[in-house]
Amino acid sequence: MTGVRRGRRAGGVDTRGAILAAARQEFAAHGYDRASVRGIARAAGVDPSLVHHYFDGGKEQVFLAAMELPVDPATAVPALVAGPHDGLGERLVRFMLSVWGDPRSRTPFLALLRSATTSEAGALLLRQFVTRALLARIAATLDLPDRELRVEAAAAQLVGLALLRYVVRVEPLASASDDEVVALVAPTVQRYLSP
Repeated sequence: MTGVRRGRRAGGVDTRGAILAAARQEFAAHGYDRASVRGIARAAGVDPSLVHHYFDGGKEQVFLAAMELPVDPATAVPALVAGPHDGLGERLVRFMLSVWGDPRSRTPFLALLRSATTSEAGALLLRQFVTRALLARIAATLDLPDRELRVEAAAAQLVGLALLRYVVRVEPLASASDDEVVALVAPTVQRYLSP
């Protein structure tokens, strides 16, 4: 392989960290199915055997490790549901905008979203994360009929917003201020979550 030095990397370089950073970029750019261990290795400047060394299961293990999301649902959800119920829709929309609006936190979510559309394994990972880590926790705090369905409808609104604003970049939604988006979308999200 041209351009890739064999053997131990010089200095105190965090090889595992470099592989994970490259993997996040590759999954975000190409989705789960089209990203490859070779592509990840090339982007990290390492031999593919090092990817297998650090991540025994190959691409799937790299994906799981790389998708260490910048938001911990165990702490985010309680903060979101705290406070008056009639402000929950606004808090959820503002939270989504803050996460997706920051390129550092957007990249892992973008990789998950793209992988879910190109791979059943990616869809399963996203489905499990969304339902277990987020939706079930929010639904458990609501005393509403059909609370799971209502939370899923609110989530669909937020995912659609993220997709159009940050992935497809539909105008004028993509360039609207956060406050404009909150004023427009939060009442709809709140309606799903209200009796």
